[in-house]
Amino acid sequence: MNFTNKPILEPKSFSIQNFCHSHGISRATFYNLVKKQLAPRLMKVGKRTLISVEAAAEWRAQMEKTAKEGK
Repeated sequence: MNFTNKPILEPKSFSIQNFCHSHGISRATFYNLVKKQLAPRLMKVGKRTLISVEAAAEWRAQMEKTAKEGK
């Protein structure tokens, strides 16, 4: 057997389902955030809607800031 050391690639984006699962929120909560313009930035790739890891990180930081401010 020939095992080569291949680098493990980290995902660069989340599907909405993966984002919700990773962040412990329901899809309904996610779409409520979209409606309130509080969701992370979305991008379209073909028919898929994705969230970049950078947008997810910025969203988490904003949510933490909002929670600290008590809003």
